[in-house]
Amino acid sequence: MRPSHICLAVLVTAVWGVNFVVIDIGLDHFPPLLFSALRFLVAALPAVFFVGRPKVAWKWLIGVGLALGVAKFGLLFIGMDAGMPAGLSSLVLQVQAVFTALFAFVFLREVPSRVRVAGMAVALAGIGVAAVDEGASGPLTAFGLTVVAAACWGVSNVLTRKAAPPDALNFMVWVSTVPVLPLAALSLLFEGPDRDLEALRSLDLQGVAALICVAWVATVFGFGAWGYLLRRHPASAVAPFTLLVPVFGMTSSALFLGESVSGLQLCAGALLVAGVALTSLARPARRTEEAYAAPVPAPTKEPAAPV
Repeated sequence: MRPSHICLAVLVTAVWGVNFVVIDIGLDHFPPLLFSALRFLVAALPAVFFVGRPKVAWKWLIGVGLALGVAKFGLLFIGMDAGMPAGLSSLVLQVQAVFTALFAFVFLREVPSRVRVAGMAVALAGIGVAAVDEGASGPLTAFGLTVVAAACWGVSNVLTRKAAPPDALNFMVWVSTVPVLPLAALSLLFEGPDRDLEALRSLDLQGVAALICVAWVATVFGFGAWGYLLRRHPASAVAPFTLLVPVFGMTSSALFLGESVSGLQLCAGALLVAGVALTSLARPARRTEEAYAAPVPAPTKEPAAPV
């Protein structure tokens, strides 16, 4: 990769890592489901008028929109609102690589290699260590919601592979149109119209800035730049940069939110990053003859991108 492209890849992962801090700030101004709904509304508008028509079938846009937008981000925002630290969230979400590999094995018949299985085991050990630390010092329910959010992300990754979108930015903008109404309805149902209206009435510059950052900077710019890199380089050269996301996430959370990092969290982080690296970068095993009996759509070149 050219030095300028390496710098762009690092910049994108830094944006995605710091985005967890911005989410934490935004949750001080919005209920979690309303914040998630507004995030996708602002990401979709006005970008949807400039990216062209959808380039994949609507069934994939709806599927990914519900799994990624409603389930993954809804649960993540609720978990962080319930006390899950921003830095730890950026780390725990990386277990999505394990869930993606598991779901790809079940639904796409992608047989994992021994190295990938070992990576999954190491990453799960990291989750176990993080759970022990969080159970002793923080809300374990919020931690569990974040793990479930990572699983929902794995589902959306498999659906994205089936969709095989040729344009990451076009795909993400159109996907962003799907969760807005379901999340808004869930917010009205569970958070209540009074709480939503109060958040909108008391909206200040900091809340607007947080909303614009998570929508335009992390989503539109982040996915657009990531797609630009993937169109010019092999996925194997671009994907490893995502391992920097929890590094930026935990560092920025410590700097801007004053979050401390315990010894167990460092241990969990090392296990998770090592496990995700093995899971993400190891070559899959040869498919069995049974797997070849049914056609499997060619996977998209684009690996999953973080928040």
